[in-house]
Amino acid sequence: MERESPQIIELTEYQLATFDRDSIPESVGKKIHHNYAKEIDIEFPNYKNKYQWQLKSQGRVGKIPITPEFHIAIRPKVPINNIFGMLDYAYELNINFPKGQIECESLEQVYERLANILAQKILERCRKGLYRDYLPKIEKLSYIRGRIDVREAVQKPWDVKLKCHYHEQTGDIEDNQILAWTLFIIGRSGLCRESVSSTVRKAFHALQGFVTLKPFKSQACIDRTYHRLNQDYQILHALCRFFLENTGPSHETGDREMLPFLINMASLYEQFVAEWLKTNTPKGFFVKKKHTVTYDQNYSDRIDLLLCDIETGKIQYVLDTKYKAPDRADSGDRHQIVAYANAVKCNNAILIYPQNLNHPLDIKNGALRVRSLNFSLNDDLNEAGKIFLTSLLPNTVSYW
Repeated sequence: MERESPQIIELTEYQLATFDRDSIPESVGKKIHHNYAKEIDIEFPNYKNKYQWQLKSQGRVGKIPITPEFHIAIRPKVPINNIFGMLDYAYELNINFPKGQIECESLEQVYERLANILAQKILERCRKGLYRDYLPKIEKLSYIRGRIDVREAVQKPWDVKLKCHYHEQTGDIEDNQILAWTLFIIGRSGLCRESVSSTVRKAFHALQGFVTLKPFKSQACIDRTYHRLNQDYQILHALCRFFLENTGPSHETGDREMLPFLINMASLYEQFVAEWLKTNTPKGFFVKKKHTVTYDQNYSDRIDLLLCDIETGKIQYVLDTKYKAPDRADSGDRHQIVAYANAVKCNNAILIYPQNLNHPLDIKNGALRVRSLNFSLNDDLNEAGKIFLTSLLPNTVSYW
């Protein structure tokens, strides 16, 4: 018997939405409050809100299966195709689509498109043969292989089997285990149509028998070593990082529960701006990301971005992204960027927002200048980036 489609309520990030008292079961409201308080601010029906549900996304977008029968879809304010472009930069996917081939109408379609790409690329690698590596093994054998444990052989001369240390070539290595786990997670998401789910299952089954299924976090996909034998794994692991970073754990027990898919837009914006600037670094500069500053032995912080002079290495600009659209820069953001600039002895501090502020910031305190600039997400991302650089470096003639 075919399962009925779940009830879906839609939210838009950072926008308050109200729903009739009868539209959300109280048991579902309690699950939202208990399991997703960081993602969704929820107020139960009461006298003050005219006995309506009030829900507001706290900067996450995606889909949450609260129960099998009740889901929440959180839509971004940013155009969907620009989300795709941001992901391409942030995760260094470097996927060259023919013009017009990345049209998506929802985040679910973005997820599905990337899942299909990953599955197809894994199948292609399986047809060529999985990357294999030599792993150390210790085993008792009736013949000599590799290096024997002489001490144990002397201590137990009656033992006909010798303890041998050797290396064995195998495909059951982390490079491939990450792929298998990611396909397993995608299969549990419930976000792909049957045509794509079928390809994901096919790729997963192609790895089974060769690769052990074991859990990985997204950090396992970062700073891996690539060379001529596994160079194509770089994009595979970049895609895996996206799925592992944005597909959360189920709050229910049982392997059949669907998993939430949630993108932290503030984090994505930060990663996107950093990677865009790294790819399009102005002439004469280089970019440093996540620079740690230490104030004392008990407190340190990390600066989003530094723009440095390529000849002297001196920090020219301190940049901090703020994924919000306030009327003006708040005092906390101003004090933070000033502290960053003072810590690294830089005279230019920049707060980057996705929209122009009604009251832009441009103040000087001695030699230090603090400004707010706009890296828009509403139009073409590369054009928005060029406008941002023109605002940042108005006297620079050539950027590239």
